[in-house]
Amino acid sequence: MELLTPSIGNIFWTAVVFLLLVVLLRSFAWKPILSAVKTREDNIQDALNQAKLAKKEMETLKSDNERIMREAKIERDAILKEAREIKDRIVAEAKEAAKSEGDKLIEAARQTINAEKNAAMADIKSTIGTLSVNIAESILKQKLDNTEAQNELVQNYLNKSNLN
Repeated sequence: MELLTPSIGNIFWTAVVFLLLVVLLRSFAWKPILSAVKTREDNIQDALNQAKLAKKEMETLKSDNERIMREAKIERDAILKEAREIKDRIVAEAKEAAKSEGDKLIEAARQTINAEKNAAMADIKSTIGTLSVNIAESILKQKLDNTEAQNELVQNYLNKSNLN
């Protein structure tokens, strides 16, 4: 049990060596260790601050991106609306031009039809007039071959003219 119980001399020298070690460590190692810990703590704090700044910058960029996306959507919608309006206007103009051209063609066809109808009517009247004269001439030639029929016809005309 002697080994387990320390002697006073042993305790004294252990305490002296311990105090000497503490003084040496304090003067040579403690300050560099504390400065290294302080430097590391400062580096960690700077890293945290930079992370916070990066997070804020990311939030700012995210909000800017969202704003830009909203503006792009609004601009896209405006462009699509304008394109639809242009398309509708072009289609309406084309329909109107086609209708106008169709109306012109229909009117020209009507005029052509009326002109040809009038020409045909004039031709028919002329033909009828010619045929009537020819028929009347033939009839008169047959009836008026003799002089007695001619005199009778002249007498009828004179009687009719006197009556009128």
